[in-house]
Amino acid sequence: MLELSEMIRELRAQLTAAAVQGAGEALQFEVGPIEIEANVAVTKEAGGGGKVRFLVVEGGADGKYAKSETQRITVTLQPTTPGPGGTRTAARISGAEAAGER
Repeated sequence: MLELSEMIRELRAQLTAAAVQGAGEALQFEVGPIEIEANVAVTKEAGGGGKVRFLVVEGGADGKYAKSETQRITVTLQPTTPGPGGTRTAARISGAEAAGER
């Protein structure tokens, strides 16, 4: 299992890598909204500094989390990149498909 933030961080890294690999290519793709659907187990740590964590559950979840209640959530992300004057613009991916990209 991994935290939802870890899954989103990896997605960001993959999109960034695709953009870097395609820099300067004639063919450009604008990245539209990205919709992620995941089954998550919501856990809360005990104690005064406890926090709520969303753990992404894989299809074959182990018994520890299989007995806890899971929820299906959908998160929609709108990728942006820094633009002129501190504004944000829609992200673009360019170039040929890299090995393992699909």
